[in-house]
Amino acid sequence: MTVEVTADNFEKLKNGDLPLVVDLWATWCGPCRMVGPIIEELSNEYEGKVVVGKCDIEENEDIPMQYGVRNIPTILFFKNGQLVDKFVGAAAKSKLQEKFDKLIEA
Repeated sequence: MTVEVTADNFEKLKNGDLPLVVDLWATWCGPCRMVGPIIEELSNEYEGKVVVGKCDIEENEDIPMQYGVRNIPTILFFKNGQLVDKFVGAAAKSKLQEKFDKLIEA
């Protein structure tokens, strides 16, 4: 299950015990709506291994600005509080699974 990432909980999630994956999206973004269900599936598959969150950039402008995000969807991968990977654009589930697996292994 995904969690909502906001300016209020971002630091706590980012610095938590598990790696964090954040899907930066907006309601008006077509590719974001394509990636959304894939992110939801992955959040269920990796439950207990990775925290998966969704961040609406319209409501939380500081987070994408902090990481220089210019396009959405952008997926940020954090481990030990540090950004370790980034993926921009829509992708097949298998491509995103590779990123999740790499995050867990690293």
